[in-house]
Amino acid sequence: MRALIVCITLLFAFLTCTMAQIPSVKVENTKGAQVNTSSLVNHKTPMIISFWATTCKPCIRELDAINEQLPDWLEEANFRVVAVSTDDSRSTAKARALAEGHGWDDFIMLYDKNQEFMRAMNVSLTPQVYVVDADGKIVYSHIGYAPGSELELLKAIKKLQK
Repeated sequence: MRALIVCITLLFAFLTCTMAQIPSVKVENTKGAQVNTSSLVNHKTPMIISFWATTCKPCIRELDAINEQLPDWLEEANFRVVAVSTDDSRSTAKARALAEGHGWDDFIMLYDKNQEFMRAMNVSLTPQVYVVDADGKIVYSHIGYAPGSELELLKAIKKLQK
């Protein structure tokens, strides 16, 4: 019964997300400046948005896997990766250091210290990853990470470029 409830919840979340748009919320960038999440939509390139936390080992493994594949992926498709730390203001310095230490230099790093973007995107668990088209429409989402699941992100991005 519990498995059925989880499946229904995930299906509902997926269907809701595939019709949703990127909300307008203020977060912090790597320079400490406030940016509006709606400014991520540039009507030119799709993006992968990954919500992560310093205490979430699967989050870090997934972002490392994406980072490792990114040069090859960018030869196949034009897109951006946005990594959104959900750590609170006490842990932001740790999140910045972790991102720098893992070499996530090609990601757009955002820090959602008040978890407003996280709530607006209906994120309840991390890692939660979205693929968003160039106009800000969410076209794919998954929760959790298993090695190899990052390949689904590239498939979703490539579908947008056909």
